[in-house]
Amino acid sequence: MQSYPVAHIDLIALKHNLARVRHFAPNSKVMSVVKANAYGHGMVDIARALENSDAFCVARLSEALQLRDAGIQQAIVILEGVNTTAELQVAAENDLSLVFNSLIQIQLATVTTLSKPLKFCWIMIETGMHRLGVQADKIDIALQNVARSDNFIDPVGLMSHFANADLIGDTRNQQQLTRLKQCAQKYEVPLSMANSAGILAFPESHCDWVRPGIMLYGSSPFSEKSARSLYLKSVMRLSASIISIQNLQAGDEVGYGGDWTAEKATRVGVVSIGYGDGYPRQLSNEGTVMMEGKVIPILGRISMDMITVDLTLVAGAKVGSEVLLWGGSYVHIDNIAEQIDTISYELLSQINERVSREYHHGEG
Repeated sequence: MQSYPVAHIDLIALKHNLARVRHFAPNSKVMSVVKANAYGHGMVDIARALENSDAFCVARLSEALQLRDAGIQQAIVILEGVNTTAELQVAAENDLSLVFNSLIQIQLATVTTLSKPLKFCWIMIETGMHRLGVQADKIDIALQNVARSDNFIDPVGLMSHFANADLIGDTRNQQQLTRLKQCAQKYEVPLSMANSAGILAFPESHCDWVRPGIMLYGSSPFSEKSARSLYLKSVMRLSASIISIQNLQAGDEVGYGGDWTAEKATRVGVVSIGYGDGYPRQLSNEGTVMMEGKVIPILGRISMDMITVDLTLVAGAKVGSEVLLWGGSYVHIDNIAEQIDTISYELLSQINERVSREYHHGEG
C-alpha cells in the first residue's frame, strides 16, 4: 500500500449510475456533466467510461479541448460559452458546441467569419437563477439572429438551469420550467432543463436532453433522500495510509495549536492526507475515518499534508495500514458533507492532482 492518498474510482458504479439516469429519464438524451475534472474523478477517464453518453458538458473551453485532445468524439457542450473571437475560432475548429448566455455572445458568433460552422449549440434562458442567460423577452431576437447566420448548422436549442431543484416540490421549479417552455412555444427546437435533482424528482422537466452531474458520481442532490434510497452507487473511495505512529502520554498535545490533548496514554496514527490534497480542514477534531471496519476519530487540526487519528480501537494498525476517508455506505461522502455544512460537490471537486486516481471495474 503506497503512503500517499489514492482516489479509487469504480467505473462499474459510474456506469450503473448512468443507467439510473436512463431509468428515470427514458425518453431523453443524456449530456453527462464532466466539468471540474469530472467532479474530482478525472475528466478524461470518466468521459471514456461514459461512452454511452449522447454528449458531454463542461464549463470552459480548456476542459473541452482536453477532452478532444484525448480523442473523445461525442458532442462537447461548453456551458459558459466563449467571449472572444479567438476562442470562438478554436471552438469551431474543434467541433465544440457552445451555450450562448448573452446577446453579446450571440452577436460575436454571428458576425465572425468562421472556418467551419458551429454544431449542436444552445441558448441559455434566464428563468429564475439570475446568473447566466438571455432574458425571455429577447429570445425571439436571439433566435432570429442565429437563423440568419451561416455560422450554425442544426437547430440551436434552448436550455435553462434550476435554482431550487434540490427542494422537492418547490413551486419555483415549475415556474422556471414554464418560462422555458413558453419561450419555445413558437419554435421546434430541442429543450434541456433537468439536472440531477430534476431527473430524479421532476419528470416533467426531462424534455429532450437531461444534464446529470452529481448523481453520476453516486451522491444524492437532496438532503432528505440518501444515495442508497435512489439506488446510486459511490464512485470514489478515498484512502490514505499511516506513515507514523506516536505513543502519547496523558497531557500530550497533538498538532498545531494543541487543539487536542490526550487524557490518557493514547496510540495515535499519522495519516498521509491533508487540506493540501483537498481534504476539508473543517473536519479538524470533528471528523472520523474508518480502519478495519471501525470508525475512529480525527484528533487535532488537519494540516496541509497530514491528519492524526486515534488508534485505540485498531490494535493491529501499523505503518502502511490503510485508512478510509470516504467511500461506500459506511463513510458516505454525503454524510461528511452534511457534518461540515457543505455539499458533496465541493468535497469531490476539491480533491486535487496530488491525489492519484486508480481506476477499476468493481474489484477495488
